[in-house]
Amino acid sequence: MSNLWAILKKELHTLFVSPIAYIVLAFFFALTGFTFNGIAQQLIEEVNMRGFQAQQMGQALQGVDVPYLIIGNFFGFVSTVLLFLAPMITMGVFAEERKQGTIELLFTSPLTHLQLILGKFGAQMLFLTLLMAPSLLNAVIIYFYSSPTPPAGPLLSAFLGVLLFGGALLAIGMFISSLTQSQIIAAVGTFGTILFLLLFRALSDAGSGIFNEVVRYLSLMDHYDEFTRGVIDTQHVVFYLSFIFLGLFLTSVSLDSAKWRQ
Repeated sequence: MSNLWAILKKELHTLFVSPIAYIVLAFFFALTGFTFNGIAQQLIEEVNMRGFQAQQMGQALQGVDVPYLIIGNFFGFVSTVLLFLAPMITMGVFAEERKQGTIELLFTSPLTHLQLILGKFGAQMLFLTLLMAPSLLNAVIIYFYSSPTPPAGPLLSAFLGVLLFGGALLAIGMFISSLTQSQIIAAVGTFGTILFLLLFRALSDAGSGIFNEVVRYLSLMDHYDEFTRGVIDTQHVVFYLSFIFLGLFLTSVSLDSAKWRQ
């Protein structure tokens, strides 16, 4: 456990020594803050307009769950941003170690591959949680000022979904980073792999029958959409956890292969 904690602290220190972490944080905070405000204003204006039109026609406006719509649209946007940020976050996890030759020291240290991988992945997940903290605060403010106060279920579901979705992207990035010593190649390779996986949704629309069901199940976004609707389904949680496990397992295999080539 002490070795795992040491790796986690080292990775966090490495992240925040690099200017990339601060650039990512500043970019993400500014972009999501601006977008959240825009989504909220647009939806509120649309509801007010519908209410005015219904009043002009002598009709009553049916109930519209504005907080639910804001949360769903906002976290849908966040997932898109993570597609671009995940390669930046993970590109140097192992690629930089290989480039500087420090990965050889890790191989000869008393660390196991499991400790090394979990420590690095844990640091990436903590950074992802830090990224999402202001976004969660924005959503909480919406709930606080809504009357009546809506249930917190959709917000918690969306936040869990973005962590699982982000974890899957980070696992992919760690695996790709373990294959090369170039951070640029790692970032481009991760982004390309993510885009390929996202194409499964389009492929499922073009197919039918069992093929359609299998391909749709492998789509990262289809499972995430359920979380943004406030639905926490065990099969979606299991899918992302399995995907994360697969990414970390492939990373371990890649490191084993690199170790034997030393």
